[in-house]
Amino acid sequence: MRFMVIIKGEAEPGKVPDERLFGAMLKFNDQMVKAGVLLAGEGLTHSSSGSRITVTSDGKRTVTDGPFTETKELVAGFWLIQVKSKEEALEWASRAPVEYALSDGEVTEVEVRQVAEPIDFPTMTEAQRAKEDSLREQIADRDAG
Repeated sequence: MRFMVIIKGEAEPGKVPDERLFGAMLKFNDQMVKAGVLLAGEGLTHSSSGSRITVTSDGKRTVTDGPFTETKELVAGFWLIQVKSKEEALEWASRAPVEYALSDGEVTEVEVRQVAEPIDFPTMTEAQRAKEDSLREQIADRDAG
C-alpha cells in the first residue's frame, strides 16, 4: 500500500531551513530508505513562487499567482511511502521531525492519505486500466534509464 505523508505549512519567504532541520530530515529519510519504505520525498518552495489554477464546472480556468495567505492549508513537503498498512504509515508519519521547522508556540499537521490504485475505481474500463498500466511502465522505464 502506498501512502502520501503531507507536511502542512510553509516557511517565511526566503527563509532557508537551518542545519538542525536538514540533519533531522536526512536522518529520518535515511531510516525510511534503510527500512525500504521511502519511494519519494521533497520539500516545496514558498507559495510566492507558486500559482493556483481554479477550474469551474464549465471548464473555465483562472490562474492566480501566490503567495497564498492561509498557510495551514498549504503543502510544505511530502513523502511517498510504501508500507503494509495504514497503521504502519501512521507510525512512520508520527516520527517525521517537523517540529524542527516550527517556531515557539507554532503547530502544524502531518496528513496521511492512501494513494488510490486502479482497483479503487470500479468505473474504470479494462482499456483504461491497460492504458494506465502502460503509462506507469513508461514512467518506470524513464526513471530506470
